[in-house]
Amino acid sequence: MPNRRDFLKAATTLGFAPALAKAGNSRPKLLIVVAHPDDEYMFAATTYRLVRELGWVADQVVITNGEAGYRYAALAETVYGTKLVQEDDGRAHLPAIRKEEVLRAGKILGLRRHYFLDQRDSGFTTNAAEADASNWDRTRISHFLKGVLAHEHYDAILTLLPTRETHGHHRAATILVLEAVAAMKDDERPLVFGAEADSGEEGTRTFAGLPSAPLTVTTGDEPAIVFDRNSSFGYRNALNYQIVVNWVIAEHKSQGLFQTDAGKHEFERLWLFQVSGKDARARSEHLRAELMGQARRAAAR
Repeated sequence: MPNRRDFLKAATTLGFAPALAKAGNSRPKLLIVVAHPDDEYMFAATTYRLVRELGWVADQVVITNGEAGYRYAALAETVYGTKLVQEDDGRAHLPAIRKEEVLRAGKILGLRRHYFLDQRDSGFTTNAAEADASNWDRTRISHFLKGVLAHEHYDAILTLLPTRETHGHHRAATILVLEAVAAMKDDERPLVFGAEADSGEEGTRTFAGLPSAPLTVTTGDEPAIVFDRNSSFGYRNALNYQIVVNWVIAEHKSQGLFQTDAGKHEFERLWLFQVSGKDARARSEHLRAELMGQARRAAAR
């Protein structure tokens, strides 16, 4: 496993040397690992609850620059004062723009720091599930993930559910995370969840893992945690977590089509991966109870 010096070297090599957490910080820690800027949408409400209401510390790793998201950027051209819709223009300007969008969304969610790994987003043609991640420097990404996991001792990781239908980059990112966790000692592994947001109208998806990727096996077909974005709280229960999610969406203005997801998905479903290690089910149930207990208290105000 990489030691502290290895981690710092990797962080510096990747263009970001973060300020390290103070020793003795006992707050629970969350790591978000996603392929693209805006993927944090899938678990934005859960993240907000953990960080803003339950006092967790959260960091985010974004693997690609997201520059392939130029096709629906027409509305953002006037916002950012630059051409974005043509591929050459989008690939030139979107990496910097999308990093700023991630930082603004992260401020809403209360994220402590962001790691941008600057892999090229090659995009896809007609089928997102076939998106190719072969251009990624997997050795570099893997080294970084192992380093940050060894240094920070996270309690939980949120990434995207690696289904056959999801974006190929999402599967690749999740598998890289699972490989990094599998390299840890069993009793040091964080809980690792694969998340998917949905409306609930088509019934609950079941997912037990991909036959081609053994590390994606989950502890059960059903999600271990389900968070309802419409949970109400505040004065006369007039607020809910869809508001937070919509704020996050609104920060990613370069992604015009993404804006149509506002209010679209009601539930955040989290599947627990078996690689999570010792007492994973019990730890997951404790986290679920903590989340739901906070929801009940909020609703009772």
